[in-house]
Amino acid sequence: MSMKNFTWKNKNILLICRETYCKPLWFLAESLRKDNNVAAFFIMSSESSFNKCYYNEHTYYQFRQLDRVKIYDVKDICLEFIDRMDTWRKKTGISRGVKKAVGGSAPLPPEQGPMDMDYLNMIEDEYSHFKPLNLQLMASQENTRHYHFRIYWSLTSYEENCLWLELNYKKIIGIFDEFKPDIILDMDNAELQRTILAEVAYRYKVPCLTIEYSKFGYYKYPSFQNSYGIDDYIRDMYEENLKKSDEELKDAIDYIMDYRSKNSIMNQEFSGSVTNKYERDSLIWIARVMRGKWNYFFDQDITAKNLGLKKKSRMLYAPSLPYLRHYLETELNKRMLYGKNRYFEPPVEGEAYVYMPLHLIPESSVFVKASYYVDELNLIEQVSKSLPIGWKLYVKEHQAMLGERALTFYKKAAELHNVRVVQVNHYKDPKPWILNARGIVTITGTAAYESALLGKRSIIFGEVPFSLIDGITLISDFSELPAALRDFDRPVSEEELKAMTHSAAAYIETVKQAGEPVRIFELMEQAEEIFAGKKERDPAFDEMLDVLVDFFEKGYNNYMKRYGDGR
Repeated sequence: MSMKNFTWKNKNILLICRETYCKPLWFLAESLRKDNNVAAFFIMSSESSFNKCYYNEHTYYQFRQLDRVKIYDVKDICLEFIDRMDTWRKKTGISRGVKKAVGGSAPLPPEQGPMDMDYLNMIEDEYSHFKPLNLQLMASQENTRHYHFRIYWSLTSYEENCLWLELNYKKIIGIFDEFKPDIILDMDNAELQRTILAEVAYRYKVPCLTIEYSKFGYYKYPSFQNSYGIDDYIRDMYEENLKKSDEELKDAIDYIMDYRSKNSIMNQEFSGSVTNKYERDSLIWIARVMRGKWNYFFDQDITAKNLGLKKKSRMLYAPSLPYLRHYLETELNKRMLYGKNRYFEPPVEGEAYVYMPLHLIPESSVFVKASYYVDELNLIEQVSKSLPIGWKLYVKEHQAMLGERALTFYKKAAELHNVRVVQVNHYKDPKPWILNARGIVTITGTAAYESALLGKRSIIFGEVPFSLIDGITLISDFSELPAALRDFDRPVSEEELKAMTHSAAAYIETVKQAGEPVRIFELMEQAEEIFAGKKERDPAFDEMLDVLVDFFEKGYNNYMKRYGDGR
């Protein structure tokens, strides 16, 4: 089998690897190494530190079988982190999981911690073009337990977070100095190392390309800033397309008109996924899932002998038993919440409401793209107090989050006099929720894009690419909420609808120009089946890889066209 050859020659190409997202990159590495120097950087602590097991055999260890591909990983800084934290704890008498010295003494000053504060101050001065260091930490669930519900991660201390920042910056700057990448390719935006890579690449003037989801079909476009905010070249492309006539945007406008006529608007990319799931699972199915999880962690801890390493740092290597407990509680709660329950209620016919679909927490679409707005209960409170009198706020859980969020969250939200936490499977598609609403409120969710195409107004809190579309209002101050919500009550005139349609068409045209229809989830799934020997590599798989090649080359060309060597 073969795939499209890259046009790049004699370049140093760094691939950023983490878990399932790196599997399609293996095939790109196999092709790129013929004419280029290729390196793969594995950024996940457990993935690169664990002995070979089901978890990493088709990612980290699969890459290690490739000749002429240099492997970087974080195993060395994980060991240094453990050693420096243990040395500091012995010196100060502070135990793991405790934030101050034994006996209740005052917290130690930063200069007495295990981290190099002078170095971190220098880093914040020189490498915070996109985000300061504390916001960079928000990219990883292992450093943000305070904000989410995954009990297998622990609350991390100030010293742990600062030391981990220091070690990762030194590691990544060291890779830049040694390997001197000309191009960096990635397929995701989560984890601290990626936020650091974006900062270092910006300073070194190296194109760092990752995937940004456009919400238009399978289309993604390359982002040069870890999909944080809107890339300048996308904004410029959109402004140019906005100047085009309706005739020039005819294909995109026809798509929007057809979209409005459909009964179901759920993105085809989520077909068959948990996002498009509306029925409960049987107890037998849950038992099978838990048996599979048990076997997975038995293989990881006992067969592969990784249990000892997990005991050395819960921040870096989450323990298995809390994982199993989390999965079991999630599955049982999910099953309960899909049926009739005391936490969710049906919508009231004819009631004036604003629709607020929740997010998967932790999720990069919030933690990376809208780090100031990860507290969704606080957002519900702010919207509730800003609503016009007589309106309700309909809060709907994200299907992928169902069962994972603490049940007390729903009870607390429902205490607000004008809030209904609505049944997730009352409708089997987002369209009725949107059309029956006065408007939509979301942090960075797809519902805002969907509402724009349907001609409805919406409010978002994070700057995402589709926020360019008319009718989507970006809120940066809660005091702006009352006026923006009242605007939902104003009928959309024919002139405004035409402007929203034209704007949405300009956005779609921009996405098609900048990106490609990358079938990322199918690529990951089929790559795993090929590695596991369950499927032969076939022309259809190579065609999807060809699209990924076009995606990265188009992104690189757009970067060079805009920035060249002088960003």
